[in-house]
Formats: sequence, C-alpha cells, structure tokens
Amino acid sequence: MNYIPNVIFALVMIGSLWFFSQNVKKIIRNIKLGKKIDRFDNPSERWATMAKVALGQGKMTVRPVAGFLHIIVYVGFLLINIEVVEIIIDGLFGTHRVLSFMGGFYDLMIGFFEILAFGVLVSCIIFWLRRNVMKIQRFWKPEMKDFPKDDANYILFMEVAFMFALLTMNGADQVLQQLGAEHYVKAGSFPISSWLTAPILSHFNDITFLTIVERGAWWFHVLGIFFFLNYLYYSKHLHIILAFPNTWFSKLEPKAEFTNLESVTNEVKLMMDPNADPFAAPAEPAGEPETFGAKDIFDLNQVQLLNAYTCTECGRCTSECPANLTGKKLSPRKIMMDTRDRIEEVSKNIDTNGEFVDDGKTLVNDFITPEELWACTSCNACTQACPVNIDPLSIIVDLRRYLVMEQSAAPNELNMMMTNVENNGAPWQFNTADRLNWANE
Repeated sequence: MNYIPNVIFALVMIGSLWFFSQNVKKIIRNIKLGKKIDRFDNPSERWATMAKVALGQGKMTVRPVAGFLHIIVYVGFLLINIEVVEIIIDGLFGTHRVLSFMGGFYDLMIGFFEILAFGVLVSCIIFWLRRNVMKIQRFWKPEMKDFPKDDANYILFMEVAFMFALLTMNGADQVLQQLGAEHYVKAGSFPISSWLTAPILSHFNDITFLTIVERGAWWFHVLGIFFFLNYLYYSKHLHIILAFPNTWFSKLEPKAEFTNLESVTNEVKLMMDPNADPFAAPAEPAGEPETFGAKDIFDLNQVQLLNAYTCTECGRCTSECPANLTGKKLSPRKIMMDTRDRIEEVSKNIDTNGEFVDDGKTLVNDFITPEELWACTSCNACTQACPVNIDPLSIIVDLRRYLVMEQSAAPNELNMMMTNVENNGAPWQFNTADRLNWANE
C-alpha cells in the first residue's frame, strides 16, 4: 500500500495546526498588552449571553435577509466541518468514508451536509451580489478599501470553492460507486451532487479519470480548510472563533453607563471628606503614574483589545451611527479597525525587537483623529447594533478622556461649559445668584 499521501497529509495537518497555534499565542499576547479588567462576574448571565448572541445568532436577525443567509452559512460552517473528522481519519490512515459503518444514519448525515453545502454556496453568491453588484452602502464606506474590501470577497470565493469542491468530490464518488471502483464503498446519500455534478461526471466511464477528479476535489477541500484556518488571523473572519469569548466578556451593565476612573473617584472622595487635611501633601503614587484615559492600546483594557480583534467589519455600527449618517467623519467600524491596526503594528514591533520600542506613534492622533472622537454623540447605537456585542463607545470615551484630562484638548464649547461649571456651579454663563431669575417671569 502507498503510504506517501498519508504522510503528506499528516505533515500538512501538523504544519497547519502548528502555524495556527503560533498565531493564537500571538493574539493572546497582544490582548494582554491591555490593562486587566475583571469580567468574570455573573457567569450564568455571561454563558446565557454567549449562547444567545454568539451561538444563537440572536442579533443577526434584526436585518432578516442578511440574518437568514448568515445563519445558513454559520450552521453550514459548524455542521459540515463535522465531516472534517472523517476526512482527517481517512487522510491519516488511507481509509475511505471510514464512518460509513453507521449505515442509514451516515447516509442521512451526508445528505444533510450536502443540502447545507448547497445553501452555503447560494448564500455566499447572494452575499457577493449584495456587496459588489447592489453595492449596499455600508460595504462601501471610506475605510472599506484595499485589503478590508478585498478580504470579504476572498472569503466568499473560498467558501464557494470549498462547497463546490465538496459537491464535486461527492458527485465523482457516487459515479465511482456505481462503476464498482475498488476502494469506493457504497455509502452516503447525495441529494445535491446527484443532479448538480454527478450527471456531468457520469459521461466519463474512465475510473482513473474519475478517481483523479474525486481525489483532486478531496485534496482541494481539505487543503482549503487548513489554509482557511491560518488565514483567519489576517482576516476579519477571526470573529468565527473570537465571537464566543467576546460575547462572554461583554459588558452586562447598561450599555451607555460610563465607568469612573478610580484615581478621579478617590480624589473627589478626598475633597468631600470633612476630616481630610486640605494642606497635606498628596501621597506619592507607587510606580509610574496612571494615564487619565487612553492615548494608546496599552491604556485600553484587554476586553477592548479583544473587541478590536473580533470586529467583523460588517458595518452595522456605522450604518446606525447618527454622526456618520449626517456626514461627520466618525465611523465606529473604523475605530475598531484602527485599534486592531495599531495592535498589529505594536505586535510587529515586539516581534522585531523582542519588546516594544517606542515608535513615536499613538492610537489617538496617529490612527484616530480628535475630529472623529468629538463627532460621537455617545448614543450607544453602535454597540446596540453590533451582532457580537463589540463596544466602540468605550474606546471613544477613553480616548476623549485622555484628550481632556491629559492634553486639555477639548473643543472650545466643552471648555466653556467646564469653565462655567467650575466658576458658576452650572453649565450656563451667568452668576449663581441669577440662576432663578427665569422664574420671575
């Protein structure tokens, strides 16, 4: 028996899994560049959120057409990959349809996989038409150019190719079974390939040719799976994996509720403490003083960095953003994409130097402009719209805090308001003694 194909398969599989593991380690390392945050409270609610939003696709169906098509692709991705177990066993040991001993259940399973594969193929074609022919606006925003624009099409082409390869493999397999070819056990039900690919291949009675077609489609399908696995790190489709931890760690408090800076809270408490000595020298902070807000990814928390890696670039956030809809520069999707780009730039810096060497760049100003940040109305529509509970608003708020508290770089209108609060105890520009004059009328 020729074991060379099995050895090649084993080496390819081991190499692919090793490369994938290295990228997983890099993602974990990069996320840990952020500040620690305690998001392990209420585990039962977190599991329920993950089950509803990530596993159950609970927020996708808000837009019924896209949601229905995405569920087909999602279910197809989950269930068809069960067949990968059989493919791996066959590839390692040289067997063919090793699970066929399950009899009728196996036939039912293969038939169901074929129907799903056809559904995925049709859905991906419709997605491609929506994106490239109908040109739905949210896919053609300024940030969706170069690789981000092409990435979605690459994925759609790959999905179509993989599903067509699967149906071609099954069609050739069916014909070979009918011809009584050696090694091709009679097993499986082929409701789609029996009318889509098998009729074409049935014109060829050459067992050698049909075997080449079947094996070629088999290798294309399995090598494509390994390639896709390692392409995920570079693609927006990393959300296939990260959507689950991202929804688990998502914010459970009211979405628009702002967090307080502990350092500021402590200072306010000290100011309101009647027993505090106002003339006492402030205690020296241990280590490097904390930055107010965030100027770079190191100042964001780990969940925010996980959010950036999880972003699907679907644009639902931007399409719901009132600032963007009125023509302002802000795009919540771009905020997440820029954050991820900065993480990757820092990651390459660490890979090159062994540790991060200051490159003179920061997330705010070099990647995200103050104009974008101040266009945000804090309405939280972006977080509400996100199908995987990403929170762009939290990053925007932290970057704005840095501009205000570290650089005093707030817009003039905001500076006037804060000056009035400081001097008059109210946001309006008149003396506190005149505050109730409106009632005299």
